[in-house]
Amino acid sequence: MVEVLVTGGAGFIGSNFVRHALAAHLDWRVTTLDKLTYAGRLENLHDVIDHPRHAFVRGDIAEAEVSRPLVARSNLVVHFAAETHVDRSILAAGDFIRTDVFGTFVLLEAAREAAGLRRFVQISTDEVYGSVPSGASRETDELRPRNPYAASEAGADRLAYSYWATYGVPVVITRASNNYGPYQFPEKVIPLFATNAIDGQPVPLYGDGLNVRDWLHVLDHCLALDVVIDRGAAGEVYNVGGGNEVANVELTRRILALLGRPETLIRPVTDRPGHDRRYALDTTKLRGLGWEPRMEFAAGLAETVNWYRQNEWWWRPVKQGDPAFREYYEKQYEKR
Repeated sequence: MVEVLVTGGAGFIGSNFVRHALAAHLDWRVTTLDKLTYAGRLENLHDVIDHPRHAFVRGDIAEAEVSRPLVARSNLVVHFAAETHVDRSILAAGDFIRTDVFGTFVLLEAAREAAGLRRFVQISTDEVYGSVPSGASRETDELRPRNPYAASEAGADRLAYSYWATYGVPVVITRASNNYGPYQFPEKVIPLFATNAIDGQPVPLYGDGLNVRDWLHVLDHCLALDVVIDRGAAGEVYNVGGGNEVANVELTRRILALLGRPETLIRPVTDRPGHDRRYALDTTKLRGLGWEPRMEFAAGLAETVNWYRQNEWWWRPVKQGDPAFREYYEKQYEKR
């Protein structure tokens, strides 16, 4: 059996990867390590939590006494654990530095000592490149993060690289564009707008809505990770993008149309500080290993919106039953 440690495996991308890994790799035994912060939820793993090849450990990657023994017995570490929401990083950056940078340091220290480790996959983001006025970011481009979240990811990204260059830790780094799909916490744009629209509530759109993002279905991301784990070279970075550039206002209109809701629900709000205008990735390097996205965006978005429509049990307790979420929402949107 291949012993696989997935950090942040109760989060959005991590839980989808755990589910994919158990289905696609019958010789993998997966341990999920997650702190279960507000966005890390056992509900995300409800259908695999008791899988015979899966074990769940509640713990903080930044605590060496938790991370070290789990990394020591692993052949593969796939490191998703991070604070990821830009808006929250603007409000309070400290948690991002502790988890994204220091937590990664703790894991890398453990990886440096792990005798049986074959691969350490550092999950990074396209936001480390900063805003891209034209063209597409390549792996060799300068990193120019413009918000605390992106900066914390850039720090972790380069720290992981340094552990390959200095200590020979078998690190591979991926930088993915905006993911979408099931189990994404409803603070992010697609689940937030979809669930608001389901309830006939306004959808808060930043600025003029012309900021552009490239959208990648989470299962295409999981398949890309399979390729990088199997064929990627240690010390290398691989961009993972869906090739679906859409302005936020157009995305909003598509979500409303899928739910049969009027565009009058769009409520412009003051733009957030440092809001990057556009992201775009050149994925030639990863495609050279044999990967390409399979999910067509229109179909993937429709499938995702429908998932939120059919799974109110998953998101309604957060939006209606969690005072912390309501407090955050009011602070972020209702006073702008």
